[in-house]
Amino acid sequence: MEKEWSFIVAENIEIKEVKTKADRRIFVEYPNRLYRDHENFVPAFYGDDIDDWDEKKNPAFEYCEARSWLAYRDGEVVGRIGAILSHAANEKWGTKRMRFSQVDFIDDRAVSKALFDTVEAWAKEKGMNEVHGPLGFCDMDREGMLVEGFDKRSMFYTYYNDPYYIDHLEALGYVKDTDWIEHLIPLNGWDDPNYKRLKKISDAMLKRTGFHKVEVKHKSGYKPYIKQVFELVNIAYAHLYGVVELNERQIKKYTNKFLPLVDPDFVCLIVDDNDKLMGFGVGAPSTAEAMRKCGGHLMPFGWIGLLKALAQKKDTLDLLLIAVRPEYLKTGLNGVIMEHLFTGCNKNGIRKAETGPQLEYNTNVHHQWKMFDIEPHKRRRCFIKQI
Repeated sequence: MEKEWSFIVAENIEIKEVKTKADRRIFVEYPNRLYRDHENFVPAFYGDDIDDWDEKKNPAFEYCEARSWLAYRDGEVVGRIGAILSHAANEKWGTKRMRFSQVDFIDDRAVSKALFDTVEAWAKEKGMNEVHGPLGFCDMDREGMLVEGFDKRSMFYTYYNDPYYIDHLEALGYVKDTDWIEHLIPLNGWDDPNYKRLKKISDAMLKRTGFHKVEVKHKSGYKPYIKQVFELVNIAYAHLYGVVELNERQIKKYTNKFLPLVDPDFVCLIVDDNDKLMGFGVGAPSTAEAMRKCGGHLMPFGWIGLLKALAQKKDTLDLLLIAVRPEYLKTGLNGVIMEHLFTGCNKNGIRKAETGPQLEYNTNVHHQWKMFDIEPHKRRRCFIKQI
């Protein structure tokens, strides 16, 4: 049985392991308190973050171990950090790494040191030789510490942090391992030359291959394809940083998370004559303002404000997931997906799209934006330290 990691460190800082439901609520709420007056911070779904650390509700615990801690000073919470040991990731990539996750702290070097010392101590106890992050239990979770774009509003599925975090990490000996970039894509309506070019690429691709888009009128029409969507995610994302295959329970979890957000205007499924999925793209009008209004809480009454905010006209599309079969990269299949999503934007008066974090070395995904006057407006980093 592992020992409990709760203790007093220097400068009256207490590190307390999260053990109870009350502790977990404090852990999840801490960034909402820390950034409550920051206009670019967007809360995550409170219930999702609570469930992430529950072994009975998060299927990633089938191949992960995890612990989390809070830092207190004089009875006040001044920081938090989680640690995830993904046995599946270490086995796949041949590493001995511990992940740190959901880390936040005040601008005090003693606090950040106490938090990371705790994670590093547990990592050593488990036989690890490196700590890296911020990462989640899997690639569908939030990842990457913001290092550029602090003046831009976050997305509901990305972290926000102040610039001082970077100084703290570097002072503790953490260095860059990899970066993700987020792009802002301007959309100029039906007459946009780039859109017209995309339409020609899309039409030619469908004619040449005989593939077709799945036509649905309601989100329930996507259910027969959900398994194929995540099977394709496992194939298309397999080579990316730290990725491990999603299991059946995880697929169900993320389906339930994202399905309520989808709209046929912003979902494109491309299949062959045998109804085999060749590629897909999923976007959703930005929920950032809606999440700010409800504070990430859907219960007991937050969902009312969320629904009202979602019903309002949006100017930004969040690009959530895009994948094509590896053999169809750079063939124009991505163009079919983007044409569908941007047609939906034109129909709904949306004038810009925002990508999620995309690995800087993932040239295939960056290639698809080359015809647009994109703005790389945020950068996130995975830090690493040998211990």
